[in-house]
Amino acid sequence: MNLSDLVTFMGVGVLVNLAPGADVAFAMSCGLAGGTKKGAVAGLGVGLGVFFHIVLAALGVSAIVATFDGGLQTLRLIGAAYLLYLAIRSWVATPITETYAIKAPVLTIGQAFLRGALVNVLNPKPILFILAFLPQFIDPTAGPAAFQILYLGVIFATTGALITAAYGAFAGRVARRLTPRLGLIHKATAVLLFGLAFQLVFL
Repeated sequence: MNLSDLVTFMGVGVLVNLAPGADVAFAMSCGLAGGTKKGAVAGLGVGLGVFFHIVLAALGVSAIVATFDGGLQTLRLIGAAYLLYLAIRSWVATPITETYAIKAPVLTIGQAFLRGALVNVLNPKPILFILAFLPQFIDPTAGPAAFQILYLGVIFATTGALITAAYGAFAGRVARRLTPRLGLIHKATAVLLFGLAFQLVFL
């Protein structure tokens, strides 16, 4: 992957991870209920759950590409449709409310980490997004698709874990000031996802 594609991948990945979902909601709830340390640990647990889906995605992409000619292109077109769906969902999404977060139970550090991981392990949406997002950055001439997915996935999961941990760590301190800005993050993410979907189909 050239530097330009890597920068694009990382930039979009960061914005996607900034857009709040169930994982961010859980980390923020742990931060509000148990303090900055528990919120951060919950976010790191969420990142661990993403690694699980990355392994599945690497195996799946590798199998599809090896099964028939044009497998990667077919996967990209399916991914474009899913990214368009996510773009629409992100555009109309509403910010996470403090009410949701305050309902979270107080957990131990270990419970926060394990439950954070389970939030993503038991959620099929991460692997759907990974299968839609990562394949467009695969270079068929750069080696096995599975290795490229693992490489890109580690970058995506690591940045996601750090961002989610930051959400959780600072939730109790800045939640009231952060919440009104989450809507702007949703809109920016929607525009980028739409652009990626367009690129997958027409470029």
